[in-house]
Amino acid sequence: MGNFQMDDFVAGCLGGASSVIVGHPLDTVKVAGFYKGMSFPLASISVYNSVVFGVFSNTQRFISEHWNRSPGNSPYLLDLTIASMLTGFISVGIGGPVDLVKIRLQMQTEPLISEIKSIKDKSPFHQNPTVYKGPIHCLTSIIKQDGFVGMYRGAGAMILRDVPGYCLYFIPYTYLCEWLTEDCHTAPSASSVWIAGGIAGAISWGTATPMDVVKSRLQADGVHSEKYKGVTDCIVQSYNKEGLKVFFRGISVNTMRGVPMSAAMFLTYELSLKAMKKAKVESDT
Repeated sequence: MGNFQMDDFVAGCLGGASSVIVGHPLDTVKVAGFYKGMSFPLASISVYNSVVFGVFSNTQRFISEHWNRSPGNSPYLLDLTIASMLTGFISVGIGGPVDLVKIRLQMQTEPLISEIKSIKDKSPFHQNPTVYKGPIHCLTSIIKQDGFVGMYRGAGAMILRDVPGYCLYFIPYTYLCEWLTEDCHTAPSASSVWIAGGIAGAISWGTATPMDVVKSRLQADGVHSEKYKGVTDCIVQSYNKEGLKVFFRGISVNTMRGVPMSAAMFLTYELSLKAMKKAKVESDT
């Protein structure tokens, strides 16, 4: 793939780690339950963002080289869109199982469904049974029950969330950075990256909320019983029971957490890239 660079993957990994550190306290507010500790989100989101930033940057670079774009010009909207959409598709490969495990672990602190609860409430030793002992046990249990296909429950909704979501993530960030950068500078300042990253995160997470609700419901389905047949059925059932407002549940928290998390992610990514490039130049001299 032309001028393929691993630096983007490494910088993306570091950016993902910083976003977890910043956003973990807010993430526990997003849903009714929460998973204890930061080891799982730190490891999984670091790998996830490594792929996301690596794929996006290298794809955009490949397209620009293939179509002979002038390196000094503003990035083309078509290039950014294609790179963002491809990133959205590929991200589901890693993000699907990660989100599924996360949702299932979160569910363990929520009240059980009524039919299970009515049975367990008879015994004081079964008030809140733990289905999964941890991330690895959760994943192996899902595979044992539903096969490898089971790891991608809700993948359709995730594609519908992430493909447009990454377009509304990378495109605003790229153009905002360019707009905030003064003509006398070749690279955006740290403050420009922080502002552009924060705004891009708010836009992306805010608009992704409706399909994120559907994805989460599909992934939570199937622990004790299955009530959704797919994305469309989940949307119809949710709308019939709770109305249109259900698809915007958590939008304020999503938007708020998207600002500091994305700002930290992009800033760490850009600073890491800069540091690695500087180190290479010094090693070559």
